[in-house]
Amino acid sequence: MEMVIDFPGGARVDAHFGPYTVRTDQPPQGGGEGSAPTPFALFLASLGTCAGIYVLGFCRQRGLPTEGIRVVQRVVSDPMTGMIGRVELEIQVPPAFPEKYHEALVHSASQCAVKKHLEHPPAFDVKTVVKG
Repeated sequence: MEMVIDFPGGARVDAHFGPYTVRTDQPPQGGGEGSAPTPFALFLASLGTCAGIYVLGFCRQRGLPTEGIRVVQRVVSDPMTGMIGRVELEIQVPPAFPEKYHEALVHSASQCAVKKHLEHPPAFDVKTVVKG
């Protein structure tokens, strides 16, 4: 998959792929207008939404209702590095959701492709190329 990243103005940076454009910006204190999420916020959102896709798929396969189910994501920073030290995903289910599926939901969310890529990160190759 190829993405083209461009700079439409100000502190905005957009990614274009297929028929989609993902817009990002910086908050005003970071020199932007706050018109879109930051790239890092989108990265974090990709974790929660990916886990959510797996929870949704689990429920759909079993004909379980998804009304009232939410995934709440929290990040805990490592005070020594300032980097994220832990990501917590809490799958909230309504009281009527069958208890026998609670652990299976956790297992399902743990299959998230974004999470797996973080656990086994890819190599990065960053270079400059002169284009005419």
